[in-house]
Amino acid sequence: MELADPDVPLLPTDPDHVPDIPAAPAGPPTTPKAPARRRSLLTISIAVVAILAGSGLFVSGYSLGRHAAGEPGTAASDSQAFQPFWDTYHSISDRYAGGTVDKISVIQGAIRGMIDSLGDPYSAYLSAEDYRKSLQGISGQFEGIGAEITSRAGDGSDGCAPIGPGCQLVVTRPIPGSPAATAGVEPGDVVVVVDGAAVDGLDVDGALGRIRGKKGTVVKLALQRDGRPVELAITRDVVQEEEVETRVLAGGAVGYLRLSGFSDASADAVVDALKSHLAAGRTKVILDLRGNPGGYVTAARKIASQFIGAGVLFWEQDAQGTQVPTEALGDGVATDPKVQVVVLIDHGSASASEIVAGALQDTKRATLVGQQSFGKGTVQQWQQLSGEGGAFKLTVARWLTPSKRWIHSVGLTPDVVVALPDPLPTGADPDLAKALEVLGAAPTGVAYRAAA
Repeated sequence: MELADPDVPLLPTDPDHVPDIPAAPAGPPTTPKAPARRRSLLTISIAVVAILAGSGLFVSGYSLGRHAAGEPGTAASDSQAFQPFWDTYHSISDRYAGGTVDKISVIQGAIRGMIDSLGDPYSAYLSAEDYRKSLQGISGQFEGIGAEITSRAGDGSDGCAPIGPGCQLVVTRPIPGSPAATAGVEPGDVVVVVDGAAVDGLDVDGALGRIRGKKGTVVKLALQRDGRPVELAITRDVVQEEEVETRVLAGGAVGYLRLSGFSDASADAVVDALKSHLAAGRTKVILDLRGNPGGYVTAARKIASQFIGAGVLFWEQDAQGTQVPTEALGDGVATDPKVQVVVLIDHGSASASEIVAGALQDTKRATLVGQQSFGKGTVQQWQQLSGEGGAFKLTVARWLTPSKRWIHSVGLTPDVVVALPDPLPTGADPDLAKALEVLGAAPTGVAYRAAA
């Protein structure tokens, strides 16, 4: 998986998952250019709601490289090509007089330089700390207090900026079991001061930068609750993000699921939500993947398998051109063709989102509605380095849809393209309205929110 550069999800970063999928995947995300209605991949629509948490790379399409044992050395056939490298390294180690040489830093710099020389936006060297944060991000976790916030104007509309007299920073919901919930943060609390500094003049992202932080550290919030001041000291921790939102639309006829990431937890939540909708007799489902940059490929496989009973979900093509299929798990709960499915996508749908959407489109299992997706068709593999050397991610494969389309830098074209007005009227959601129309359900006004 990757960062804003949508990586295609294939193997989870958790080694325990490697057996589930071939070791050579093909992947998704980059930081897509957001349309007017989005401020970033993770800020969807006009209701800017964010998680008060540490940032993790929103990535997908990564597999975990096995750490190579031993010192491979320089092959005889490469000795001439590597001679300048070793000459430079030994000169620095033995002769540099400008100060003490940190050999670890020199080696890390050399690794970074090798990766950067590829000119691949999806391959990169990460420090040990950045690697740790990246793995947290693609697993649906973050470090923070675990609350959702939005900027809210005096007329009740969300998404105003900057924060000030006519625009408040409001908690919409503390995540159950999070430090915020434990400390007593309540929906409707207005955040006024963070660690002694007023939030006036900031936007939501700027406020998040002050509130989130490393596990074990404390943030002090001054809140306004029903006109009275409340002060709380909250110890940040690792929080599992709730990546699945489920609702009932069109008078109970349509089950709606919005997915903001692809982790093992989110895949399980999708299955549970589908079971609930089906048990209630709903046979019309909307799967909203707008603004979703991806995640674990195992999660993508599990989610696609809920709708596709058998056959290829995607192909992986390695550097030698070998193509390996990944097939449906065969245990899906919504594979009955009587269950009508619409998938919402946009320019922020990447990586694992495109794997799922592409599989459902090629198999004619769903109708895609919205705008062209991001277009990330490569898979990156993580390889952790020894000691505190961090890790690097390297593009190791391409992924193809069931019909062997490579959508890299192109994206998926929706079956029903929706042109969005600019600016988008407050509270309007043309994509969702069109999805309901496709399903034969009456449009309904539903606010669309995203977590960041």
